[in-house]
Amino acid sequence: MTATPTIGVLALQGDVREHLTALTEAGALARPVRRPGELAGVDGLVIPGGESTTMSKLAVIFGMLEPLRERVRAGLPVYGTCAGMIMLADKILDGRDDQETIGGIDMIVRRNAFGRQNESFEAAVDITGIDGGPVQGVFIRAPWVESVGEDVEVAATLPDGTIVAVRHGNLLATSFHPELTGDHRVHRLFVDMVRTAA
Repeated sequence: MTATPTIGVLALQGDVREHLTALTEAGALARPVRRPGELAGVDGLVIPGGESTTMSKLAVIFGMLEPLRERVRAGLPVYGTCAGMIMLADKILDGRDDQETIGGIDMIVRRNAFGRQNESFEAAVDITGIDGGPVQGVFIRAPWVESVGEDVEVAATLPDGTIVAVRHGNLLATSFHPELTGDHRVHRLFVDMVRTAA
């Protein structure tokens, strides 16, 4: 693996630009990924926040869902934020009946668990593996993790015990949006995961 891995951002819907900027600042070569063929050229992938049902539908329309599942099964490092966390969950609650996920993390995630857009908030979050104090988590119609399988590491909780970050092998997911804060430590953690995944 090179010192500068190529990391894609799934560019079907959501806050793609902010992740591209954060990944670049964290030392990666970042590029949008919209088509199945573009997956072959990346060492890792970010699934951004957005609207998970729309993202799921577009992944089917653009023929991305099965290729994404195959790459995750093959060990591609993937980081999902907010809607991206939902997309990486093996099971979701409060989703549409026809909503599909990529899966890969043995967890149950509840969509929009913290409430509507006007109930969005920020909170300091201590994340396992990140030094320098807590990161500022931006929670926008965010999910939370109801439960995890025995092989899934809980990487962060809120003071009340709500799970808001998990790691499972090469997969990382957060309920919140670190890409909106200017603090790129979570993205640097993911870039380091990609570097060592070879």
